[in-house]
Amino acid sequence: MKYAKTTVAVAAAALLGSAALLAAPGEGRGKADTNGDGAISKTEMLAAADARFAKMDANGDGVLNKGDKEARAKQHFAKMDADGNGSVTEAEFLAAKQARMEKRQARHAEMKGKRKGRKGMRRGGKRGKMMAMMKKADINGDQAISRAEFTAAAEARFVKADANGDGSVTKEERRAARKAMRGGKGKGRYAG
Repeated sequence: MKYAKTTVAVAAAALLGSAALLAAPGEGRGKADTNGDGAISKTEMLAAADARFAKMDANGDGVLNKGDKEARAKQHFAKMDADGNGSVTEAEFLAAKQARMEKRQARHAEMKGKRKGRKGMRRGGKRGKMMAMMKKADINGDQAISRAEFTAAAEARFVKADANGDGSVTKEERRAARKAMRGGKGKGRYAG
């Protein structure tokens, strides 16, 4: 069964984001290590996964699917429609574009030092990996990922990363898990 592009985009972004849950502060976008002890407990991971799912579920229907893409488009339009009159003028469009560019430039400037000497993620094969991740997480095959499916996928990643089975994932275990996900290739973007 083929998945619609929009469903793949939404769900894959969510699943790829769940991989970042195992990153510690300063490593990628992960913020799961809430107590700052350098290890991520299952409780911390589940809380981070729940927050990630809530953010991705733009329409609040409890599943990640094409409806979320549509909801995000509406939110984006409403954000551009500064005066709230239901239409976007050229001035509003240009102001929104400028704001996005400034935000992007600030994010790049912030990350510049962190990325020094590191290679970015390669794009080759990314869509295939996304499709595989989605099919694996979509247990019932309905082309949508429920909160339960998302949590199960995050838990499976956690268990796989927890090499010694002690219920927490250390920085070394996170590095090993990321390396294994990439097929053992190099350090990549999130390794430190």
